[in-house]
Amino acid sequence: MEHRYIAVEGPIGVGKTALTRALSKRFGGRSVFEIVEENPFLASFYQDRAKYAFQTQLFFLLSRYRQQQELFQQDLFNQITVADYLFAKDRIFASITLDPNELALYERVYQHLGPRVMKPDLVIYLQSRVEVLLARIRKRGREFERKFDADYLAELARTYGDFFHRYQETPLLVINTSDIDFVESEADFEDLVRVLSRITHGTHYYQPLGTRL
Repeated sequence: MEHRYIAVEGPIGVGKTALTRALSKRFGGRSVFEIVEENPFLASFYQDRAKYAFQTQLFFLLSRYRQQQELFQQDLFNQITVADYLFAKDRIFASITLDPNELALYERVYQHLGPRVMKPDLVIYLQSRVEVLLARIRKRGREFERKFDADYLAELARTYGDFFHRYQETPLLVINTSDIDFVESEADFEDLVRVLSRITHGTHYYQPLGTRL
């Protein structure tokens, strides 16, 4: 496996963490998970997005940056590292939750931190239909997500799509997970592993083994 640092991305509920765990186990690598439930503003954000958006977003930005810096201090290439987020994704959330003044201040902070973060060798972008995302969010049962806003999730999914449509910073693999589950389907997962080993540059689209023509 030539890719030593892989980032798995996609909207809330798409299955980033599950695939990160599976890939780390398959390659005997290290998993890196974004800090979600430790954000003290997140529950309040879901109750009142306008009031708590900036605090929530800034906490995520700084905690992810600190985590990425800790990776730099370790031997990143001693083993494969799989993360369930891409640092640049933070701007996706900021763009739809912050007002113009907050976003301008956020961007000033981001521009200072972003260039100091190592880019992954490969990004895996997971897509899914909104109704599937909502079902997966309900299934995992986090209390603060109990009444998740479907309109916000739809806007987030669209913004993710726009972001990765223009994305060119690293090799990219796009996967629609609406009707597949890499945790449940060993054949699909092993086929994905074979696909990963062949990606060296550009954007690629994965089709599960059973659906190829």
